[in-house]
Amino acid sequence: MAVAIRLSRQGSKKRPFYRIVAADKSAPRDGRFIEQLGIYDPRAKMLRIDSDRYKHWVGVGAKPSGTVAALARRVAREEAAIAAQG
Repeated sequence: MAVAIRLSRQGSKKRPFYRIVAADKSAPRDGRFIEQLGIYDPRAKMLRIDSDRYKHWVGVGAKPSGTVAALARRVAREEAAIAAQG
């Protein structure tokens, strides 16, 4: 079973937010998933990813989508900046 880490669209018409999920590659975009790893709301500019679980799934071979990989890099940069300050 090939696993992908991708966005699953939620919310109502014209008001999207996304779940970051680990799902079987053949499952529908908004369908069944294995585990929810975080949420992303582009309207409120809110992003939360469980970094430990994300690293676990990437470590066991899950392929993140381009968008999810970019969001994960942004979270990693923010965590590094916070660690450097304090």
